Amino acid sequence: MPPKPNYNHQRAERDRAKKASKDAKLQERKAQAALRKAGEAGGVEQREASVQGSAEPA
Repeated sequence: MPPKPNYNHQRAERDRAKKASKDAKLQERKAQAALRKAGEAGGVEQREASVQGSAEPA
């Protein structure tokens, strides 16, 4: 006779795997957002410097 399936345990395992996958994706998105923000901050500083530099000679 085959063993009786334990649906609660199987569901808990699926939910645990799903949560781990979602957490990994969230961490990756946060890392990419931090890189974008760091890049934008550098771009803003460069733009401000170029705007200030072009306004001084006039």
